[in-house]
Amino acid sequence: MPKPPPQHPFIAADLPRLGLTHQDIDQLTGLGLVRRVFHGAYVPDGVTDTVEMRAALAARLLPNGHVITGRTAAWLYGIDTYAWAELDESPGIDVCVLPGSEPSHRSGIDGHNRDLAPRDITELEGVRITTPLRTALDLGCLLKPREAVAALDAFARSHGVTVAQLTAELPRFKGRRGVRQLRALVPLVDGRAESARESWTRYEIHVAGLPTPEPQFWIEINGVPTYRLDLAYPHRRIVVEYDGFDAHERTPDQKERDRQRRRWLRDNGWTIIIVRRGDFTGESLDRWLGELRDALAPSYSPLRKLERGAVRG
Repeated sequence: MPKPPPQHPFIAADLPRLGLTHQDIDQLTGLGLVRRVFHGAYVPDGVTDTVEMRAALAARLLPNGHVITGRTAAWLYGIDTYAWAELDESPGIDVCVLPGSEPSHRSGIDGHNRDLAPRDITELEGVRITTPLRTALDLGCLLKPREAVAALDAFARSHGVTVAQLTAELPRFKGRRGVRQLRALVPLVDGRAESARESWTRYEIHVAGLPTPEPQFWIEINGVPTYRLDLAYPHRRIVVEYDGFDAHERTPDQKERDRQRRRWLRDNGWTIIIVRRGDFTGESLDRWLGELRDALAPSYSPLRKLERGAVRG
């Protein structure tokens, strides 16, 4: 009978303390009682494989000088920049070292070089990690544009990263791949966005060349803030709402409140444009942007048209 495995994640350096040998681990792995998450790091069967767990193992396993960065750092700060399908299989852990050091080439660890200043590095629950500001800047370069806007908005909302702070750091990124995108996106950052898809919606409005709406606008009834709108053009009475729920995901009470709210808005002259999960590509994207463009088209101007024979002052 093999020796029982520990009930917590461990690395190869822990084996003597645990009373285990490499042969024991090979046997336990072969029996499915232990999983190798990357070379030299193991998890007993039954322990959930998470990004947090892998980051902690990587921090213990890798030599001094490695820093958690990128999307792994964002996740540890509570900001999800992974595609839905990536979380079915635990994504690789993003780590970096300073130029001149050799990045990790272990399977399951995405190692690279990054030019970090001391102020770019902090510690989170014993793990060396890039600061929220530096992580936001890196993701602004690395992610696709709308995902990058969503990440930047999230860091502004959750960690107080400001446009002024981001702008002040831009000169350091001169010549880096993705910096042109970062420069273009920083002025768009708004921490009032409450979800990634709200950020996506605002970004697509910007790309379409339409005016920027106001996020999280409150409508007051009799002086009481009553209805909060995702993205609003108050003077035009237009609201753009991201509706990420499927019909079965709302309770009957939630559905009734939504009906009452939207009925009140329409009865009071508001145009409602609804954006759903699949509305960010192709014809679906063109549809709601077209609706918004039509709604924004001015129907009246206070300027008098000058006709032939009209009095000119």
